[in-house]
Amino acid sequence: MTADEYNDIINLPRHVSKKRSPMPIRDRAAQFSPFAALTGHDTAIKETARITEDKIELDSYIKEELNIKLQILMDRLREKPEIKITYFQPDDKKDGGKYITTTGVVKKIDSCDQMIYLIDGTEIIMDEIINIEGKIFGIHEF
Repeated sequence: MTADEYNDIINLPRHVSKKRSPMPIRDRAAQFSPFAALTGHDTAIKETARITEDKIELDSYIKEELNIKLQILMDRLREKPEIKITYFQPDDKKDGGKYITTTGVVKKIDSCDQMIYLIDGTEIIMDEIINIEGKIFGIHEF
């Protein structure tokens, strides 16, 4: 076919329906957006690729040292001690988790629930702690 074959219609006005109003431009553009046949597939791949750490098993010496430091914290809680604490946060979606180190002022220690609460709202499970540092222990570690 050549361009000459369309000369009879090339300059005709665009057809406008008398029964239907024109589609909004935004809706017309949506017709040409990519079709996601596998909804959530990208998210699943990213989740699988996300790396988690294994939890470190502490030896009895470190556990004993942590217990002594926790006792010191409980005894001197009124002083509002500032500590640097490293703990394991289990992952909600897969095995493992990540280690978090935070610095803050201890607000409360709940020995029944085995929780430490910092003034900033951080809640730490005592069994997940691997290190505690602070001036309150007589060592200027941080």
